[in-house]
Amino acid sequence: MATRKRPEECPKPPAWLTSFGDLMSLLLTFFILLYSMSIISLEKFYQVLKGLVEAFGGRQVVFAEGGALKASRIPVQFENMHYRVKKFAELKKEITQIKKELMGMGIEADYLVTGTCMKLRVNTSKLFPLGSEEPYPQAKELFLNMCTRLKPFSLPITFEGYTDSMPVSNPRFPSNWELSAMRAVSVLKLFASCGYPQEILSAVGRGEYHPIAPNDTPENREKNRRIEFCIKLNP
Repeated sequence: MATRKRPEECPKPPAWLTSFGDLMSLLLTFFILLYSMSIISLEKFYQVLKGLVEAFGGRQVVFAEGGALKASRIPVQFENMHYRVKKFAELKKEITQIKKELMGMGIEADYLVTGTCMKLRVNTSKLFPLGSEEPYPQAKELFLNMCTRLKPFSLPITFEGYTDSMPVSNPRFPSNWELSAMRAVSVLKLFASCGYPQEILSAVGRGEYHPIAPNDTPENREKNRRIEFCIKLNP
């Protein structure tokens, strides 16, 4: 005797509805994941920020708005602010004034910021006799005055000497390497004599290999004879 099939209480859903439900579940999970990733943990953000600042020479995390999140456990000490944030404007103002005074004396000068170094570029044509590392007496006074004005910042300085491409006609210097290096050392010694901390001073000779103008005319060669003060912005 055949069994009688019981009628279904609810009709079966269409086959496509199962796939559609799975798709909606996956989309919901995906958007929940995106939302969770978009919420920034301030604590972790400050930790990353602190690591980056310290990696680039900073000592403490400084917040431009003048404070830190109360829930943050990262100490913020405003008395030890990163130097570039706290003193950069003052140094730039002093360098700008020095440049203006040098230009007023007829000495070509300029400044630029490269990475963590503020460079003061000074033409040496009126500061050193041609082929000599000994500055003129008035040039010595000028360098000593610059030392007095930069000494309060107590920042490391590298003196970089440059020459033109003309060969040195002086038995004291076999090449422009030696001449450029000795001019840089002469300025370094003047800074040391005025009380600038000697342990943060250095000198290098670049010779003729980093010109700022083509060495094709007397005027351009004069531009290439220079001393550059590389003042490190990170103490």
